[in-house]
Amino acid sequence: MKPLAIHAYTATTALGAGRAALWRGLRERRSGLVPCDFEGADLATWIGRVAGCEQVELPVALADWHCRNNQLAELALCQDGFIDAVNAARARHAPERIGLFLGTSTSGIATTERAYREIAQNRLPAWFSFEHSHDYFALCGYVQRRLGLAGPALTISTACSSSAKVFASAARSIESGFCDVAVVGGVDSLCLTTLYGFNSLQLISPEPCRPWDAARSGISIGEAGGFALIGPANEATSGPRVAGIGESGDAHHMAAPEPDGQGAALAMRRALDDAGVDAAAVDYVNLHGTATRANDQAEDRAIVGLFGEATPASSTKGWTGHTLGAAGIVEAVIGCLALEHDYRPATLNTIAVDETLRCRLLTEPLTGGVRRVLSNAFGFGGSNCSLLLDMGARR
Repeated sequence: MKPLAIHAYTATTALGAGRAALWRGLRERRSGLVPCDFEGADLATWIGRVAGCEQVELPVALADWHCRNNQLAELALCQDGFIDAVNAARARHAPERIGLFLGTSTSGIATTERAYREIAQNRLPAWFSFEHSHDYFALCGYVQRRLGLAGPALTISTACSSSAKVFASAARSIESGFCDVAVVGGVDSLCLTTLYGFNSLQLISPEPCRPWDAARSGISIGEAGGFALIGPANEATSGPRVAGIGESGDAHHMAAPEPDGQGAALAMRRALDDAGVDAAAVDYVNLHGTATRANDQAEDRAIVGLFGEATPASSTKGWTGHTLGAAGIVEAVIGCLALEHDYRPATLNTIAVDETLRCRLLTEPLTGGVRRVLSNAFGFGGSNCSLLLDMGARR
């Protein structure tokens, strides 16, 4: 793959709207997790809820697309001058030449949950529109109309790797000539299905998640939305780039990772090979780091097997929660922030690192020398994706 320039990027998480809020939270070591207060969820856990999401108003012309997921998409799109950047790209390229590739795991399912609570005489309420909310293309459909795009559009749903794999789909479409540039990203919003589903798997933590900790007890579910505008890079391109992408599908189990992390290691190795660098060239690994016992162990084995025990690594789930289908784009944005600020964030909430895990987990932030960042996103069923990010001409 040829490197892809990241012309604009943004993320909205439990830390606030836009990347400045995300960066402040990382620097201040201030978590966005709160005790679960999501409507209808009677669970003893912590969540990463985006404040004010329920009050977001969609443009009048797109009112039919109302659902929590599209409200979160709207809030995220309006940050960091992202819409202006897309408008400028649309002026340079025809709308038909801008692709759209977005990830989500549950789309607008919260609206369907509400509709079924209001069912009467075996009929769903008249206000409910599956097409504009829960359908997996609803997210792409909304964003496509909101940004005035008319190129290839695709929703990817591979659980927690969804919005990392969008970079791969966009890269292939650009390389094949289907589009000149692309908007990529992902949005996943809180819903009862996800909260109770992970609870049934005994995977949610009763306290803020503690990745790599000896006493870790599960994930903290979050919600987020993020986007990036990407296109081919050249030698003069400065700023963050996607230098390599690696994917794998280990298909070990429907939910559990392959215990030795073989699929995860393959995705990371392919990202390095794609960029034409070796493991020693990576200065920081943003771990998938969910804080479940099985996932952390498998990823640790993959990291140590490929990088050894010296490469700094951390999980940022303690700030945002595990944002599932949006995790890939959120952590790619964190990777860009790490490059731009020459900063490796620590792992939040971890008190005592599990002695059986051997990678160099950061419990304190580390500055300086950040030239290349590897960002991991691993989904159910072994659907894995790793992104290698660098700073292009600046370095």
